[in-house]
Amino acid sequence: MDASTIGAPRSPWNKDKLVGQKRPFKLKEIWAIRTRLQLSCRTRDLALFNLGIDSKLRACDLVKLRVRDVANGDRPAARAKVIQQKTGRPVQFELTEPTRVAVSGWIHSAHLHPEDFLFPSRVHASPHLGTRQYARIVDGWVEEIGLDSADYGTHSMRRTKASLVYRRTRNLRAVQLLLGHTKLESTVRYLGIEVEDALEIAEQTEA
Repeated sequence: MDASTIGAPRSPWNKDKLVGQKRPFKLKEIWAIRTRLQLSCRTRDLALFNLGIDSKLRACDLVKLRVRDVANGDRPAARAKVIQQKTGRPVQFELTEPTRVAVSGWIHSAHLHPEDFLFPSRVHASPHLGTRQYARIVDGWVEEIGLDSADYGTHSMRRTKASLVYRRTRNLRAVQLLLGHTKLESTVRYLGIEVEDALEIAEQTEA
Protein backbone atom coordinates (compact mmCIF):
# COMPACT_ATOMS: atom_id res chain seq x y z
CA MET A 1 0.00 0.00 0.00
CA ASP A 2 1.26 3.47 -0.84
CA ALA A 3 2.41 5.12 2.37
CA SER A 4 0.95 8.40 1.18
CA THR A 5 -2.54 6.93 1.35
CA ILE A 6 -2.20 5.68 4.93
CA GLY A 7 -4.13 7.90 7.27
CA ALA A 8 -5.55 9.95 4.41
CA PRO A 9 -9.07 11.19 5.16
CA ARG A 10 -11.77 9.17 3.44
CA SER A 11 -14.21 11.11 1.30
CA PRO A 12 -17.69 11.06 2.88
CA TRP A 13 -20.32 9.01 1.05
CA ASN A 14 -22.57 12.04 0.67
CA LYS A 15 -20.00 14.42 -0.75
CA ASP A 16 -21.58 16.58 -3.49
CA LYS A 17 -24.91 14.81 -2.94
CA LEU A 18 -28.13 16.35 -1.70
CA VAL A 19 -29.31 14.51 1.41
CA GLY A 20 -32.23 14.87 3.74
CA GLN A 21 -35.95 14.45 3.36
CA LYS A 22 -37.49 14.77 -0.07
CA ARG A 23 -39.97 17.56 -0.57
CA PRO A 24 -43.68 16.84 -0.77
CA PHE A 25 -45.44 18.02 -3.91
CA LYS A 26 -47.51 21.20 -3.86
CA LEU A 27 -51.04 21.15 -5.27
CA LYS A 28 -49.98 22.97 -8.45
CA GLU A 29 -47.23 20.39 -9.00
CA ILE A 30 -49.65 17.50 -8.45
CA TRP A 31 -51.97 18.90 -11.09
CA ALA A 32 -49.10 19.66 -13.48
CA ILE A 33 -47.94 16.02 -13.38
CA ARG A 34 -51.48 14.64 -13.51
CA THR A 35 -52.39 16.79 -16.52
CA ARG A 36 -49.29 15.72 -18.44
CA LEU A 37 -50.03 12.06 -17.81
CA GLN A 38 -53.65 12.49 -18.90
CA LEU A 39 -52.77 14.38 -22.09
CA SER A 40 -50.15 11.81 -23.06
CA CYS A 41 -52.56 8.92 -22.33
CA ARG A 42 -50.13 7.20 -19.96
CA THR A 43 -52.76 5.08 -18.27
CA ARG A 44 -50.43 3.09 -16.03
CA ASP A 45 -48.46 6.12 -14.88
CA LEU A 46 -51.64 8.06 -14.10
CA ALA A 47 -52.94 5.18 -11.95
CA LEU A 48 -49.53 4.83 -10.27
CA PHE A 49 -49.27 8.56 -9.57
CA ASN A 50 -52.80 8.98 -8.24
CA LEU A 51 -52.63 5.85 -6.11
CA GLY A 52 -49.18 6.76 -4.81
CA ILE A 53 -50.49 10.12 -3.60
CA ASP A 54 -53.73 8.74 -2.12
CA SER A 55 -52.30 5.64 -0.47
CA LYS A 56 -49.30 7.32 1.20
CA LEU A 57 -47.63 3.90 1.02
CA ARG A 58 -43.91 3.29 1.05
CA ALA A 59 -42.50 2.34 -2.34
CA CYS A 60 -41.96 -1.28 -1.25
CA ASP A 61 -45.66 -1.62 -0.41
CA LEU A 62 -47.05 0.31 -3.37
CA VAL A 63 -45.26 -1.72 -6.04
CA LYS A 64 -46.46 -5.02 -4.51
CA LEU A 65 -50.16 -4.17 -4.52
CA ARG A 66 -52.38 -6.70 -6.22
CA VAL A 67 -55.62 -5.84 -7.99
CA ARG A 68 -57.62 -7.48 -5.19
CA ASP A 69 -56.01 -5.13 -2.64
CA VAL A 70 -57.71 -2.07 -4.11
CA ALA A 71 -60.63 -3.43 -6.12
CA ASN A 72 -63.67 -5.66 -5.81
CA GLY A 73 -63.46 -7.59 -9.03
CA ASP A 74 -62.60 -4.88 -11.52
CA ARG A 75 -64.21 -2.02 -9.56
CA PRO A 76 -61.80 -0.02 -7.38
CA ALA A 77 -62.96 0.34 -3.78
CA ALA A 78 -63.39 3.64 -1.94
CA ARG A 79 -61.07 2.37 0.81
CA ALA A 80 -58.39 -0.25 1.06
CA LYS A 81 -56.25 -1.87 3.75
CA VAL A 82 -52.79 -3.42 3.38
CA ILE A 83 -50.18 -4.86 5.73
CA GLN A 84 -47.03 -2.77 5.74
CA GLN A 85 -43.86 -4.66 4.92
CA LYS A 86 -41.69 -2.58 7.27
CA THR A 87 -43.87 -2.78 10.39
CA GLY A 88 -46.16 -5.74 9.76
CA ARG A 89 -49.05 -3.52 10.81
CA PRO A 90 -52.18 -2.79 8.74
CA VAL A 91 -52.79 0.66 7.32
CA GLN A 92 -55.91 1.97 5.63
CA PHE A 93 -56.19 4.52 2.87
CA GLU A 94 -58.83 6.12 0.69
CA LEU A 95 -59.12 6.08 -3.10
CA THR A 96 -60.55 9.36 -4.29
CA GLU A 97 -62.78 9.48 -7.35
CA PRO A 98 -59.96 10.52 -9.77
CA THR A 99 -57.85 7.66 -8.44
CA ARG A 100 -60.64 5.11 -8.81
CA VAL A 101 -61.22 6.23 -12.40
CA ALA A 102 -57.49 6.03 -13.19
CA VAL A 103 -57.05 2.62 -11.54
CA SER A 104 -60.15 1.25 -13.26
CA GLY A 105 -58.88 2.47 -16.62
CA TRP A 106 -55.53 0.80 -16.02
CA ILE A 107 -57.06 -2.52 -14.88
CA HIS A 108 -59.20 -2.68 -18.01
CA SER A 109 -56.52 -1.59 -20.49
CA ALA A 110 -53.95 -4.00 -19.04
CA HIS A 111 -56.53 -6.84 -18.76
CA LEU A 112 -55.59 -7.49 -15.13
CA HIS A 113 -57.24 -10.07 -12.88
CA PRO A 114 -57.78 -9.96 -9.10
CA GLU A 115 -54.68 -12.06 -8.33
CA ASP A 116 -52.42 -10.06 -10.65
CA PHE A 117 -49.98 -7.45 -9.43
CA LEU A 118 -51.51 -4.05 -10.07
CA PHE A 119 -48.30 -2.75 -11.63
CA PRO A 120 -46.59 -5.63 -13.47
CA SER A 121 -42.96 -5.11 -14.34
CA ARG A 122 -41.90 -4.72 -17.94
CA VAL A 123 -38.70 -6.50 -16.96
CA HIS A 124 -39.13 -10.27 -17.31
CA ALA A 125 -37.07 -11.05 -14.20
CA SER A 126 -39.55 -9.32 -11.89
CA PRO A 127 -43.28 -10.04 -11.51
CA HIS A 128 -44.06 -6.48 -10.43
CA LEU A 129 -42.62 -3.00 -10.73
CA GLY A 130 -39.47 -2.69 -8.65
CA THR A 131 -38.73 0.12 -6.23
CA ARG A 132 -35.83 1.33 -8.40
CA GLN A 133 -38.05 1.34 -11.46
CA TYR A 134 -40.64 3.28 -9.50
CA ALA A 135 -37.99 5.78 -8.38
CA ARG A 136 -36.89 6.34 -12.00
CA ILE A 137 -40.51 6.87 -13.05
CA VAL A 138 -41.01 9.48 -10.30
CA ASP A 139 -37.79 11.22 -11.37
CA GLY A 140 -39.16 11.39 -14.91
CA TRP A 141 -42.43 12.99 -13.76
CA VAL A 142 -40.52 15.56 -11.72
CA GLU A 143 -38.21 16.52 -14.56
CA GLU A 144 -41.10 16.80 -17.01
CA ILE A 145 -42.58 19.71 -15.06
CA GLY A 146 -39.24 21.45 -14.70
CA LEU A 147 -38.32 20.49 -11.14
CA ASP A 148 -34.99 19.13 -9.91
CA SER A 149 -35.28 15.38 -9.38
CA ALA A 150 -32.61 15.62 -6.65
CA ASP A 151 -35.18 17.40 -4.47
CA TYR A 152 -37.96 14.84 -4.95
CA GLY A 153 -38.40 11.08 -4.89
CA THR A 154 -40.71 8.24 -3.95
CA HIS A 155 -40.90 9.61 -0.40
CA SER A 156 -42.33 12.80 -1.89
CA MET A 157 -45.27 10.69 -3.02
CA ARG A 158 -45.72 9.30 0.50
CA ARG A 159 -45.34 12.68 2.21
CA THR A 160 -47.51 14.79 -0.10
CA LYS A 161 -51.03 14.04 1.09
CA ALA A 162 -49.94 13.68 4.70
CA SER A 163 -48.40 17.15 4.52
CA LEU A 164 -51.54 18.59 2.95
CA VAL A 165 -53.74 17.01 5.62
CA TYR A 166 -51.55 18.39 8.39
CA ARG A 167 -51.46 21.90 6.91
CA ARG A 168 -55.25 21.97 6.65
CA THR A 169 -56.09 20.39 10.01
CA ARG A 170 -52.98 20.55 12.23
CA ASN A 171 -54.18 17.12 13.40
CA LEU A 172 -51.03 15.11 14.04
CA ARG A 173 -52.91 12.05 15.31
CA ALA A 174 -54.85 11.81 12.05
CA VAL A 175 -51.64 12.02 10.02
CA GLN A 176 -50.02 9.40 12.26
CA LEU A 177 -52.86 6.98 11.52
CA LEU A 178 -52.76 7.73 7.79
CA LEU A 179 -49.03 7.00 7.61
CA GLY A 180 -49.25 3.92 9.85
CA HIS A 181 -46.66 5.22 12.31
CA THR A 182 -46.58 3.60 15.75
CA LYS A 183 -45.18 6.71 17.47
CA LEU A 184 -46.32 10.30 17.16
CA GLU A 185 -42.69 11.41 17.34
CA SER A 186 -42.03 9.54 14.11
CA THR A 187 -44.76 11.52 12.39
CA VAL A 188 -43.34 14.81 13.67
CA ARG A 189 -39.87 13.95 12.37
CA TYR A 190 -41.20 12.59 9.09
CA LEU A 191 -43.18 15.69 8.25
CA GLY A 192 -40.51 18.04 9.55
CA ILE A 193 -43.39 20.12 10.85
CA GLU A 194 -41.50 21.87 13.61
CA VAL A 195 -39.22 23.43 11.01
CA GLU A 196 -42.10 24.17 8.64
CA ASP A 197 -44.19 25.78 11.38
CA ALA A 198 -41.25 27.88 12.52
CA LEU A 199 -40.62 29.11 8.98
CA GLU A 200 -44.29 29.96 8.48
CA ILE A 201 -44.30 32.00 11.69
CA ALA A 202 -41.13 33.79 10.63
CA GLU A 203 -42.55 34.59 7.21
CA GLN A 204 -45.64 36.14 8.79
CA THR A 205 -43.63 38.23 11.26
CA GLU A 206 -42.27 41.61 10.25
CA ALA A 207 -38.96 42.63 11.79
